[in-house]
Amino acid sequence: MPENQAAWLTGKKVKPLEVRSAAYTPPGENEIVIHNRAVAVNPVDWIKQDIGDFMYEWVKYPMILGNDVAGDVVEVGSGISAARFKVGDRVLGHAVGLDKRSNRTSEAAFQHYVVLRANLTSTIPDFISFEQACVVPLGASTAASGLFDKDFLNLQLPRLDAKPKGETLLVWGGSTSVGCNAIQLAVGAGYEVIATASPKNFGYLKTLGAKEVFDYRSATVVQDIIAAFRGRISAGAIAIGANSLVPCVDIIAASKGRKFVAQASAAGTGKPPTSTTALVSMLWALASESVTVSVKGKLSGVRSKFIWGSDVMATEVGAAIYQDYLPDAMAQGKFTPAPKAEVVGNGLGSIQEAFGISYKGVSAKKVVVSL
Repeated sequence: MPENQAAWLTGKKVKPLEVRSAAYTPPGENEIVIHNRAVAVNPVDWIKQDIGDFMYEWVKYPMILGNDVAGDVVEVGSGISAARFKVGDRVLGHAVGLDKRSNRTSEAAFQHYVVLRANLTSTIPDFISFEQACVVPLGASTAASGLFDKDFLNLQLPRLDAKPKGETLLVWGGSTSVGCNAIQLAVGAGYEVIATASPKNFGYLKTLGAKEVFDYRSATVVQDIIAAFRGRISAGAIAIGANSLVPCVDIIAASKGRKFVAQASAAGTGKPPTSTTALVSMLWALASESVTVSVKGKLSGVRSKFIWGSDVMATEVGAAIYQDYLPDAMAQGKFTPAPKAEVVGNGLGSIQEAFGISYKGVSAKKVVVSL
């Protein structure tokens, strides 16, 4: 068996991550094992390290973090779902080791050999690098859950030959990882997209398929988007970024069509909590937002629900995106891995540094480490 190494979080709030050996785990029936070539960092990774057991309290130390991977297939399980892969395939995948339904270090991202579920893995064409490919999974899973799951917006699934649906989706936070994926998946399903972002990212979001983009910092942004929805049928909204839920509810309440907002981000200061004081502040903001949205929802009929990105592992949405859509869509240039990769280092030892860069914040980019 190959020798495996991982970047371990060895205890509560311990820094830095410790690079040492890890078990090599063969694939289950509908799983594959990849030799990891690149990983992307998500805020959830360094938040877990900073705040300890408030998040993923079911995972025992030492643990391996990470969701986003890309690499070469080295072993294939015996099941029907895994049969579409062969050794040597270049793939991206959503590593779900931290999810309660998995809770296995072998399925976490920050190691050389990762077990992936076949329904959360896509082949990638040769013209897409591993570094660019690995930005996709968690963003795509979260966006897909919010857009297509029956408990959320329940939109029609993307297809290579999708026809226009005559409905418009609001993506608040379009330049985020989830936002970039939501725009492309919605357009791939035949929906028109109105998005928000900083003005410097307007052009980029339009290359991903957004029809119109508004400055989320504008004092009149809510009124401006309500005006843009006049004459259009709303497909609902996906709210990404701190304090995005209330403006989305206001816009959808004033628009004709689907009265639902899929929520991808919590209320707060815009910076995830890394201290007890910040955590208390965030919880207060959450409570305030919850009351506001509850009142507005009862008055307007707009419902909302928080997305848990890895839920696609247990629904038909996972296979619909990773198996049925993304491989051909990427190969044909109808889906571009986004946002852009910002490669900040090489090797497992660079992941801790990547956490710091991600914490400082990036715009329309995702922090990536080559392996």
